[in-house]
Amino acid sequence: MSRKCELTGKAVMYGHNVSHANNKTSRRFLPNLQNVSFLSDSLGHSVRLRVCTNGIRSVEAKGGLDRYLLTSSDEVLSKRALSIKKILKTRTQKIGG
Repeated sequence: MSRKCELTGKAVMYGHNVSHANNKTSRRFLPNLQNVSFLSDSLGHSVRLRVCTNGIRSVEAKGGLDRYLLTSSDEVLSKRALSIKKILKTRTQKIGG
């Protein structure tokens, strides 16, 4: 399981710990990943994703998982999120058309 957000694409960053004497040692900045189940209105059931806390706030700000996935770009989404987005698109096309 990679340390990458499935919705925002936020991943591990690398940098340095810098001491008072300006000695630099390598360190990793890990994203704050949480296992979250989002309720999808169109699918009618919950979807479990590994998302950073910033991604959780973004989903809530957009008004739910369905709206967030349909408005987000495909480059940042994981394979699981893309498959959910594809299902949502087919459901909205059937309803709208």
